[in-house]
Amino acid sequence: MPLDKGLAPAKINLALHVTGVRAGGYHLLDSLVAFAGVGDQLTALPAAELTLEVTGPFSQGVPVDETNSVLRAARLLQELRGVTQGARLKLVKTLPHAAGIGSGSSDAAAALRLLSQFWGVENFSPSDPEVLELGADVPVCLHAPAPARMRGIGEVLEPLPALPGCGLVLVNPGVEVPTGQVFERLERSDNSAMDALPERLDHAGFVEWLAAQRNDLQAPAEALAPEIGQALKRLRATPGVDLALMSGSGATCIGLCRDMGRARQAARTIQLSQMGWWVAPAPLLS
Repeated sequence: MPLDKGLAPAKINLALHVTGVRAGGYHLLDSLVAFAGVGDQLTALPAAELTLEVTGPFSQGVPVDETNSVLRAARLLQELRGVTQGARLKLVKTLPHAAGIGSGSSDAAAALRLLSQFWGVENFSPSDPEVLELGADVPVCLHAPAPARMRGIGEVLEPLPALPGCGLVLVNPGVEVPTGQVFERLERSDNSAMDALPERLDHAGFVEWLAAQRNDLQAPAEALAPEIGQALKRLRATPGVDLALMSGSGATCIGLCRDMGRARQAARTIQLSQMGWWVAPAPLLS
């Protein structure tokens, strides 16, 4: 399905295997990445200069200077495409920070998609080295909404067939988990690769395949934030949730449901029992 150019959808690591370490300390990953139909929203208006305004429930603490991934992406597009126009950018932050769902990287990718159209210039390809310089997850986020197998440090992308349609329940127990600290607690980095994804899986087969994969960052993330274990336990106990897993480096956990009706009901159930958690039902994009 086409993606709204200004939507920065939540990036979901449905499996994340850490398979090695590259020179310089960068960990090598093998991950199934997909996207959820919920995210931040970016808009642009004509302006002489390039500016950014951030609003929304998770806007607090988000910088509006050149350290923001949106402005970094916009500056890169300006410089490499010879753009002399500016833009008044407004970012509505609906995704939590340091949550394992790539909100900053997805914001940067949304900026490239939106502004390439807004300024009438060619966008980057996910394989362009400049994109990786914006962040390890930016290439795969630029590939959204299609799922991909992401390897290396994020630069090797293998397109995948459409995944079985299903509903997701995204749950964050209100804690931020810095990615660097999670990797520091990783006991070993030479783990086995992800299994090849079979073709033409139905929902039950997809859930079964996912259950046999891993997130190698889950144990160190839970050691830093025990609330992750509580979120997973709550998801597994909720009717309609067929599988619960942690995304990325945490703390967001994902429940897979057969359809959006079950996902919405599961989300309501969890919201009523955990008023302080961020809970969002969303379709799996493909």
